[in-house]
Amino acid sequence: MTLVVGVDSSTQSCKVVICDASTGAVVRSGSAPHPEGSEVDPAFWLGALRQALDEAGGLGDVAAIAVAAQQHGLVCLDKHGEVVRPSLLWNDLRSAAAATQLIDELGGPDKGGRAWADAVGSVPTASFTVTKLRWLAEHEPDNAAATVAVCLPHDWLTWQLAGGPTGHELGANALVTDRGDASGTGYFSPATDAYRLDLLERAFRRVVALPRVLAPAEPAGRTPDGLVLGCGTGDNAGAALGVLASPGDVVVSIGTSGTVFAVCDHPVADPTGVIAGFADATGRFLPLVCTVNAARVFRATARLLGLDEHEFFSLALEAPAGAGGLVVVPYFEGERTPNRPFATGAIHGLRYETATPRYLARAAVEGVLCGLAVGLDALRALDVRVERVILIGGASRPEAVRRIAPGILGRPVVVPTAAEHVAIGAARQAAWALAGGPTPPEWSAGASATYEAEPADFVRARYAEVCEMTASVPGQGSVS
Repeated sequence: MTLVVGVDSSTQSCKVVICDASTGAVVRSGSAPHPEGSEVDPAFWLGALRQALDEAGGLGDVAAIAVAAQQHGLVCLDKHGEVVRPSLLWNDLRSAAAATQLIDELGGPDKGGRAWADAVGSVPTASFTVTKLRWLAEHEPDNAAATVAVCLPHDWLTWQLAGGPTGHELGANALVTDRGDASGTGYFSPATDAYRLDLLERAFRRVVALPRVLAPAEPAGRTPDGLVLGCGTGDNAGAALGVLASPGDVVVSIGTSGTVFAVCDHPVADPTGVIAGFADATGRFLPLVCTVNAARVFRATARLLGLDEHEFFSLALEAPAGAGGLVVVPYFEGERTPNRPFATGAIHGLRYETATPRYLARAAVEGVLCGLAVGLDALRALDVRVERVILIGGASRPEAVRRIAPGILGRPVVVPTAAEHVAIGAARQAAWALAGGPTPPEWSAGASATYEAEPADFVRARYAEVCEMTASVPGQGSVS
């Protein structure tokens, strides 16, 4: 049996799966935590990767490895390949003002939004790498001056697996990436498969070295021990690959962030910025809507109620749909969709009847799902095919989420058997690199269950009413 490794280096942890290269069956696995926060020294990612690999039994019998990781994170390297400063992660919102500046410089919210969407498929928000570069140039000029190359978390880990810094100056082709992850930077066009160096220079005041963009099945080299390296990708593209999503499929993922993304055959450019026009890991496109707040809202609300998560989700099913008009606006850490980076959460509709744990638990679950339903609506509005909704992510596992989701999303949801889908997608890339192309037998997506419910349009309408109401509160409104 030939074995391959897939890595999911997410915000919260590193997960690895070791799979049979021909069938995708998971043979063994491991995991290790990452530090909390929105700014992390990349050395922690490498340490967690090594720990997770050790827990999975090591690489002694493995032939290839690939890494999928959280998107957007800014990793700055000096001329010797050393990290200049801790990485600013996707959920670091300090560059919100920089995002506004970059849009204004191309003509303001309307004209500038269209210009960015036409150029790179997306309108920059504080999550995007390009806005973090502008922030760095303005707020940390010494670190900016020391930076000669910029990459993403998955690029950096792939490079570390290939041997990392050698003590010599960083070579021009040392770093590699794939179009899926590159499309989240804000200076790469999925439609043309090319960097927009003019936008990089606009943001950072100068051009620095960037990773070479590999084709979907192109190897990234070898490790010092001879393992073949797959090109790797971003976490959402990895998840799409892991669940074998195809055109017509929309994946709703509830993890640290919430994402709604579709596989399609044509590029998508949304000048409003709601949809990010990303690429996938196969050569297709992956229009995506992201919410900053997802699983942590459930944990925070459970903590507020003094409940463990099992009790929290059980209580959510005891309250009626709509929670009696009680609404939780889940902007606990600002929000990306809608673009309200400085917003806070809100609870509205408290009455004697609804001032109970079960109503608040239900409202929190519905609030997160309503935010994701907005993303599904946005995809439909741009004529993205929606034939099947696949629900994944760690916070999709509770029965309450699965049973409430179809009503909020307005259609049945398919829930695959719990698995590390991002890591499995990366393992599939490793198998492709080993085979010299996407030729291994099609891996099985495994068993799944379908959940159905009557559409709960009244819940969506009430949620939209409260969101509009809170947007008028000072500090809560959208960035324009």
